[in-house]
Amino acid sequence: MRSTISGYTALSKAHKVSVTGLVTVAGAAALTFALVPQASAADAQSVAVKPVAQNAQAFGETHDAELAKAADAAAGQAKAKAGAAVKAKADEDRASRSTERKPIKAAAPAKKAYADNLDGWISESLDVLRSKGIPASYEGIKRNIMRESTGNPRAINDWDINAVNGVPSKGLLQIIDPTFKAYHVEGTSWDIYDPVANITASCNYAADKYGSMDNVNSAY
Repeated sequence: MRSTISGYTALSKAHKVSVTGLVTVAGAAALTFALVPQASAADAQSVAVKPVAQNAQAFGETHDAELAKAADAAAGQAKAKAGAAVKAKADEDRASRSTERKPIKAAAPAKKAYADNLDGWISESLDVLRSKGIPASYEGIKRNIMRESTGNPRAINDWDINAVNGVPSKGLLQIIDPTFKAYHVEGTSWDIYDPVANITASCNYAADKYGSMDNVNSAY
């Protein structure tokens, strides 16, 4: 309940307490303010200022540079992968070719050439005879050829006993068909009129019966 004394409004006990509290708080605030020094202008200027963000153009240029750098890196990786793939394919192809490549066979030695005459026939026959281990000499063969056929590979005897019996002697060394077939030497023709085959079979027969064509000096 308020009361008025000499023109002033009297405060109740509760109001007095409130006023006292306000005065106390105000005094503390004033004291605090007096104790805290105010920041000077120099201190305000020394505070670091956060830089302003880049403008749109500068940001775009930076972004483009980063994109270009990323694109270059991606291209480099793609190129490296492509190079590795090409190398792997080349290695595989080389390995495949190495596996498929067949060893080259040595070329067969050139066949010896012989003259198509009596000397050539005897020389070729002698090479065959030597390879088979059948004895004979150039002189012994030629001597008997000249006596039997005078060097005619198509000679045929149509008057001796063999001819009478139906198996005439034929060729350079006048051998009959049954004897030629029995003493034929592998690697020569089966034609009894073939000069080399005729000489070789006849020498094989003479070696079996007489030891060598060299030991034959008459009809055999």
